Amino acid sequence: MTDLRIGTAGWSIPRAVAGRFEGEGSHLARYARVLNCAEINTSFYRSHKPEVYARWAAQTPPGFRFAIKLPREITHERRLRAARLALERFMSEVSGLGDRLGVLLVQLPPSLIFEARPVRNFFGLLGSMFDGAVVCEPRHGSWFEAPAERLLVKMRVGRVAADPARHAAAAVPGGWMGPAGDGAGAVVYQRWHGSPRTYYSAYEADWLQARALELQRWPAAAACWCIFDNTASGAAASNALSLRALL
Repeated sequence: MTDLRIGTAGWSIPRAVAGRFEGEGSHLARYARVLNCAEINTSFYRSHKPEVYARWAAQTPPGFRFAIKLPREITHERRLRAARLALERFMSEVSGLGDRLGVLLVQLPPSLIFEARPVRNFFGLLGSMFDGAVVCEPRHGSWFEAPAERLLVKMRVGRVAADPARHAAAAVPGGWMGPAGDGAGAVVYQRWHGSPRTYYSAYEADWLQARALELQRWPAAAACWCIFDNTASGAAASNALSLRALL
């Protein structure tokens, strides 16, 4: 596997694993010497100036990449409609990351039903502003049916695999999986929120071993991202280190 990225939502370093992130510098600098990606979630709640993103980028080594969640104004308030100005502002801000920007994450509210026209218009608009990888984490059941799948493939948008999954299909990656549909040439993005208690529960060794075996089955040209979002109890960093060791 040529591009495997394992990281957490944010870059907090819990005391229990602080010894694994030794060295000088900020939390981010120490984190980025060990794990090779991080997901920025604060962008969902508030905007950051380009200089802030540039400062974060400067604290990471050349191969490090960030995934960034789109603002809730776009996904939850505007619900993907009339989003041009908000998208332009967001893209201007995140330009501060330069080549450290790896993936844009579009997480949708559970109440957002799939509708082809606004979805096509939105991802078309986003694609005109950003030529990198885009992934979507929908949570309404209509997004896991054939019409939504076809449109995501057409728009070259990957569908996130989530745990816990609200629907059976949500547990596996979908949408754009590359030209051959096997993951090669695409971003395969997985977000693990902790189970059974979302955001809190740590994953056990057997669960992590099963994920490691699954990751090894993807073709070499697949870019696999594994983000642990079970940060509330500090489990994310430990789980990320354990998975990395297995691989």
